[in-house]
Amino acid sequence: MFDIKEELKKLPLKPGVYLMKDEKDHIIYVGKAILLKNRVRQYFQGSANHTAKIKSMVSQISSFEYIVTDSELEALILECNLIKKHRPKYNTMLKDDKMYPYIKVTVNEAYPRVIFTRTMQKDRAKYFGPYASALAAKETIELMRKIWRIRTCNRKLPEDIGKERPCLYYHIGQCYAPCQGYISAQDYKANIDEVVGFLSGKYEPIIRMLEQKMLQASEALDFEKAAEYRDQLSSVKAIGQKQKIINASMEDQDVIAFAKIEQEALVQIYFVRNGKMIGREHFHLNDVEDLSGTEILTTFVKQFYSGTPFIPKELVLQEDLEDADIISQWLSDKRGQKVYIKVPQKGEKNKLVELAAKNAMLSLQQFGSNMKKKEITTKGALMELSQLINLEGKVVRVEAYDISNTQGFESVGSMIVFEEGVPKRSDYRKFKIKEVAGPDDYASLEEVLTRRFTRALEEQKEILEKGLPSMYGKFTRLPDLILMDGGKGQVNIGLKVLEKIGLEIPICGMIKDEHHHTRGLIYKDQEVVLSKHSEAFKLITRIQDEAHRFAIEYHKKLRAKNQVASILNDIEGIGPIRRKNLLLHFGSVEKIRQASVEELSVVEAMNKKTAEIVFEFFHKKKNDNESS
Repeated sequence: MFDIKEELKKLPLKPGVYLMKDEKDHIIYVGKAILLKNRVRQYFQGSANHTAKIKSMVSQISSFEYIVTDSELEALILECNLIKKHRPKYNTMLKDDKMYPYIKVTVNEAYPRVIFTRTMQKDRAKYFGPYASALAAKETIELMRKIWRIRTCNRKLPEDIGKERPCLYYHIGQCYAPCQGYISAQDYKANIDEVVGFLSGKYEPIIRMLEQKMLQASEALDFEKAAEYRDQLSSVKAIGQKQKIINASMEDQDVIAFAKIEQEALVQIYFVRNGKMIGREHFHLNDVEDLSGTEILTTFVKQFYSGTPFIPKELVLQEDLEDADIISQWLSDKRGQKVYIKVPQKGEKNKLVELAAKNAMLSLQQFGSNMKKKEITTKGALMELSQLINLEGKVVRVEAYDISNTQGFESVGSMIVFEEGVPKRSDYRKFKIKEVAGPDDYASLEEVLTRRFTRALEEQKEILEKGLPSMYGKFTRLPDLILMDGGKGQVNIGLKVLEKIGLEIPICGMIKDEHHHTRGLIYKDQEVVLSKHSEAFKLITRIQDEAHRFAIEYHKKLRAKNQVASILNDIEGIGPIRRKNLLLHFGSVEKIRQASVEELSVVEAMNKKTAEIVFEFFHKKKNDNESS
């Protein structure tokens, strides 16, 4: 039994992170403290001047745990990571924390590559972005490949020069094949320097070069080549026109401002790179009624920059931050250089902040109604569902299970998770059925549930015995409600498993009509009729469709893997390395089937003889099928 008064006495006078938990052991709040003893005790002092939100949180605290750190900076980093992982109920959360795409130039390599990435490492490479979308970043990489013919392979150069054949990109004129020594390191580096200049916003030299090449091709009557240069020129100009010059200092900046209406806030961020605004984005925060502007911006900065790979030299803010010095130190460590946090009162930077604030208010007014509608379809739908089946306590986490097989072939189970009415894909789990032979959905479901909840109890036991933090393990967190894709049979299987393990969790069956459309729920042997216009019905339908999709997707993947292996295994003289290389190069058996001998022969570890063997296998097989 957790005795809060006794545990408060044990708190150390050291920096760290504390985690507040409810009666179901769910983490409902994560915070950091310079002195844990002083900070945590404040929550339980009756005289404390708490906001309504904090009072509500304190009333639900059944226990807490803490992690001691060596410094306040370490506490800040740990707090950011734990909030991002657990998304606690009483922490103000970004509604749409995105992982932005970047373009990485591996200048740390002898023959650098240009790569699409969403993560940033301390590897001495150059990172450019963020880009507004993955498509924009990939289109830019495609354009650069056509203009500068930069390699994209993973071969180690110069060590591997001449060891293997050049890839397809060389044959279609999109790589100079440094892997064959067809371009010197000096000339290749000159191309990379132009690539870096282009990504840094220096478009004029590239435009002049393409205009000159287009003119030369036209004068030589090579109109096809001239048209190619014309298209590349148009693409470069289009990219340049999207970027607006903001300042002459050519610094990397993020300009951040916000707007607030009642419980909702919207933060607007302008991305300024090399003095040019390359894009903007907005983020929603809810439950901010009791928060000041400083608290809103502090919450945003800590959550946003714990996830984004690029840290600019300067943050230009509407208001100052709490713990600004510690946050600046944290960001500087992530960037590897000093990061400045500024709150301008006048000048161009102040005007830019004011512009961002105005846009934030316009966006909040525009999207405010949509945000409220989304709230109704998620949290509101869960509340409606709880009331329909008379559940005690609030439902936050829902787990749904489905089984998929084709006449017993590769039976698989899926577990999908919805939290606060939205999918939590990081917690999805796949189960390959190990103990059941044949198409027995009930036995397969029993195996999946037994493995899932047995694992949860094992992890919880390990946490207690070894004193591990509660976030340890992949299955520790238990659901508030379990949904089965099926009726009484599936529900009874679930109840049988839980009783055997010693758990009590409500279980509903999601039943369909004769047309395979969602009809309602089975709960405690009673059918619960749902109005097709209710938010609860729509949520159940989304959960059922997602569980089915996830199981089918996994099943298809396993089935395709086995079919691919069996087909390629039939080709005499083609071993596992060549089979793997063929699939990596072409992406599917169908594309291998369609390839010519010349296209097959350029695959790594292949030659003309083995290419002919593969070609003849598929075409002989096709002819045999046609003749039969």
